[in-house]
Amino acid sequence: MGTFLRTGLTYLVPPTARNEAGIRHFLAEHPEIRFVSLVAVDLGGNDTDEKIPVATFLRDAPGFLTGAIQTDGSSVVLPGIATLNDGKVDFITDPSVSWYIDYNWDLEDPVTGLPVGTLRIPSFLLHAGRRVDSRSVLMRATSVLGEKVRRLLFAWPEFTAELGFAPDDVVEVIPTAATELEFWVRTPGGSVGVDELAVSQALQEQYWKRTKGPVRAALETSLLLLEEYGLAPEMGHKEVGGVKARLREEGRFGDVMEQLEIDWRYATPLQAADNELLARIIIKEVFRRYGLEVTFMAKPIPGVAGSGEHTHVGLAIRLRDGRTVNLFAPADPYRHYLSPLGWGALFGLLKHWPTLAALVTATNDAFNRLQPGFEAPVCPVAAIGPTVSRVTRNRTVLICLVRDPERPAGTRFEVRAPHPHTNTYLALAGFFQAMLDGMEYVVRTRKKEEELLTEFNKAAGQPADYLPTERAYRSEEDVFDAYGEEERFRLFGRPPATVWETLQALAPDAPGRSLLEAEGVFLPEVIDGYVAAMLARWRLELRERLLPAWLAQVRGCVPRHEVGDALGTAAWEKIDRIRRAIVANSYFDRLREALERGDDRTASELQREVTPAMMSLQREYHHYRRWYGT
Repeated sequence: MGTFLRTGLTYLVPPTARNEAGIRHFLAEHPEIRFVSLVAVDLGGNDTDEKIPVATFLRDAPGFLTGAIQTDGSSVVLPGIATLNDGKVDFITDPSVSWYIDYNWDLEDPVTGLPVGTLRIPSFLLHAGRRVDSRSVLMRATSVLGEKVRRLLFAWPEFTAELGFAPDDVVEVIPTAATELEFWVRTPGGSVGVDELAVSQALQEQYWKRTKGPVRAALETSLLLLEEYGLAPEMGHKEVGGVKARLREEGRFGDVMEQLEIDWRYATPLQAADNELLARIIIKEVFRRYGLEVTFMAKPIPGVAGSGEHTHVGLAIRLRDGRTVNLFAPADPYRHYLSPLGWGALFGLLKHWPTLAALVTATNDAFNRLQPGFEAPVCPVAAIGPTVSRVTRNRTVLICLVRDPERPAGTRFEVRAPHPHTNTYLALAGFFQAMLDGMEYVVRTRKKEEELLTEFNKAAGQPADYLPTERAYRSEEDVFDAYGEEERFRLFGRPPATVWETLQALAPDAPGRSLLEAEGVFLPEVIDGYVAAMLARWRLELRERLLPAWLAQVRGCVPRHEVGDALGTAAWEKIDRIRRAIVANSYFDRLREALERGDDRTASELQREVTPAMMSLQREYHHYRRWYGT
């Protein structure tokens, strides 16, 4: 496995070589790089990967670099945009971010003796003269954010004076982002029971514990490679889920089932999202080479911890004198939690969360993760710390303020709802649009920190100038222990329960639609294409995966206790009542019929009804089988 750490490999293209002359010289110096791939990200979050031989690329380098290279739009997820009768899509390379080399560790170049490399160039997709891919949306959002923040600073010079600079001193607006990537790793074919995983999680036997054997080797190799690629990893560690690997007779570890997390340094938004894609590729490849499988599913195992991808967002400016100022940090961090602009950004995220949630959580797998008791944020509520002097991190809320009065430059928001398959490009773009809306409110009203804190502390049903009346927005409590389900919903709003429900926030007449479309950030056809892609996936998963799985589970519930066993009889009768109720309501037939006639609303309502019943059946039958055999 030492091939990962071989000397003589180049991982990144120098910024000066991201042009025709530079890339020709670079490729000539690195003959082990045999292919070039233009990497765009469609609306489904999929990255393109083709293998263009270097000789072919060099014959028409200007065309490849400036957008003359076309692809068939049917090969990417752009529904309603690249159609069968209008499928021409062009690639445009992006020189503003890192270009990197993806090595095939299973194939050695016969001339150089090094692994065969593919130069991956991040790109945009152009259709009918418009950029329609996920990277383009985030690029537009970042540009709009920078322009509008400059205007806001000029509109409120008193605010900038309090932070110690003048609007004319601003050289650059710097939005930043970072993600924390959680994932599960296991031995292929390994067998670890859910009960064992659940008990280990409850006892916190794995959290931040020492890794062993191939898991340790793969984790450390991944961190070393991420460092070579310039991601500046900050740490890798065990997460809450998993069990200890078993040592087999031959001295190797087997039955691996562990949850890990890897974090790396923040970057500009587009680079941060690109880094996440690269990190997933590296992690999967490294663990595979060590004989381990990796999954980035949000909820791969029912009943135990799912995998999140907590996303951090910040905002700073660079001044002519070289200083960097965090615009979310207050002038006096010992008196105030946030600056007025920081409050505005938080307000925007909270007010517009129903719209943003549709960009974050739009798959059945993602909804499975948002369950009480697993630290997943089921309600749009924020925590900032009980007092200004007491810094805490509430893991049960949607948005957590990350701050340290001693280090105000690190002030930022941690949005805890995203998961590893969230389209980070679209999610960040939506976050920035919402943050801008809230910041514009603050500048328009000239509200100061105390007034904004009062509005943030409002009770559900209490009117406010910006935050909607019906909800509360702050909780420093564990929201799962402090409130029952109905009370949570009453205070913080009832969240969507299905993909169809959440996507209604992006309907053409939905109020949040104008927020995303402002300044041309989200093109209408892009929003419609995203909705179409997510709905198509939801329907297919319901019909081809969930329905057959549910039916098999109902049929698989059979009595296992002996006649005359009173406890077994009582347990089975409870299971049988649930099973018979599911059958009597004809959920599966009705759901299949609704999908066949294209009635998404009815299909969503039926999914909402049957899901709790199926979860109850699975839970009761699982307990029953523990006592009466497998």
